[in-house]
Amino acid sequence: MDGDLKKQSRAVLGSVRALLEELSEEGLERIAAPTDVADPPSPINLPAQPREAEERPPIADPAPPPSPAPVSTPGPQDLGLERSWGASPSLEEVREALGECTRCPLHEGRNKIVFGHGDPDADLMFIGEGPGENEDQQGLPFVGRAGELLTQMIEKGLGIPRSSTYICNIVKCRPPGNRDPLANEVSTCRPFLDGQIDAVKPKVIVTLGKPAASLLLGHDVAITRVRGQWHDYRGTPLMPTFHPAYVLRQYTEAVRRHVWNDLRAAFERSQQGSET
Repeated sequence: MDGDLKKQSRAVLGSVRALLEELSEEGLERIAAPTDVADPPSPINLPAQPREAEERPPIADPAPPPSPAPVSTPGPQDLGLERSWGASPSLEEVREALGECTRCPLHEGRNKIVFGHGDPDADLMFIGEGPGENEDQQGLPFVGRAGELLTQMIEKGLGIPRSSTYICNIVKCRPPGNRDPLANEVSTCRPFLDGQIDAVKPKVIVTLGKPAASLLLGHDVAITRVRGQWHDYRGTPLMPTFHPAYVLRQYTEAVRRHVWNDLRAAFERSQQGSET
């Protein structure tokens, strides 16, 4: 070996010795022999992709949303009331079932219950919205200024005594400030109104004003659109018209003519029976 190669070998050995001494000072006791490189891992066998038509599970159609429950008119059972009358009650039976009613907040401000008044076998039945101050004091429906006008329309207009008709309201206690009855107040009184209709069995019903018409027609109505047109309530012909209080506020020839035409049509039909 020539001199240059010897010098290079000594330099390399010196470098290795110096590295080993440095590693020994750092705590390394031995250097493990290199191991063979492991064989590469076997490829992972992935499941075959399903064919569209044969192996992919069919996607089911989404279930249709549940149908909404039918909206039904609340009956006595729904309101916790015991209907003690059958299909053909008397007015006395319905009034007895009503009792000194405390079923809704209206009883808190009333003076008297205003049940109804008139012929229990009347052919013509008038239904308003609720008692006013005079009605609350006397316990009779339509005895204030609006009631006086209604009496004139019946007796002077139709030529029949008021007592030959039956008159009531959709609620039996006066709403505060003569406001329109609220939905819960109306629904609470509804069984007793239906009981009155079942008892009287009128040939024609006349609703006076928007609240009464909306209740018996089953939806909110514009009285100016439905008045003067025949409707039906549980098999009884129904004629909506303006409330006498509205006539007093809008005492025009047109309004009075509309009401007169509505009442005359209702009266004539009540004399003919319920045939259309």
